[in-house]
Amino acid sequence: MSGLELFAAALGVVAVWLTVKQNPWCWPIGLVMVLLYSWVFYDVKLYSDMLLQVVYAGLQVYGWRQWTRGGATHAGRQVSSLGALSIAGGLAVGGVGSLLLGAAMAHWTDAAQPWLDAALTGFSLVAQGWMAQKRVQCWPLWIALDVIFVGLFIYKDLYLTAGLYAVFTVIAVQGWREWQADPALRAA
Repeated sequence: MSGLELFAAALGVVAVWLTVKQNPWCWPIGLVMVLLYSWVFYDVKLYSDMLLQVVYAGLQVYGWRQWTRGGATHAGRQVSSLGALSIAGGLAVGGVGSLLLGAAMAHWTDAAQPWLDAALTGFSLVAQGWMAQKRVQCWPLWIALDVIFVGLFIYKDLYLTAGLYAVFTVIAVQGWREWQADPALRAA
């Protein structure tokens, strides 16, 4: 465990908790966290996770904009739900992205877990996109991904990060509950 990993983990807890509370400050704090984690993952040869953090940086900016200026009146997005077709489409995109990235990582790098890391990356991008759009379905997807991430990080001796993702899992359960109870979702 490094000081960098510790600081990034602490920022991660704050960012995800603020997300549950629908506080737009989750995005700039999350931006700092993902930039720090890109270095942590590079150091342990989880290249897909490293690239994921770089993409997350862009998604943090997108999410911040959506939450503060998105929506029809530019007053920020409200919690909403996806239809079955949109869910299936998002998961299909995650699956195809996972296969393409996994093949690239397995063929061209010395990645520690190219296929698993790529699958987690592909579906995390879907979950992050849904989160930026305040889709309630982001939470069950995050729960599933976070549980698998815990195992991967234990395998890579990133115990603090594994603990962070265990905390993320608990927070995601709370996020799912709170967003399902949001009056905007119930009114839709």
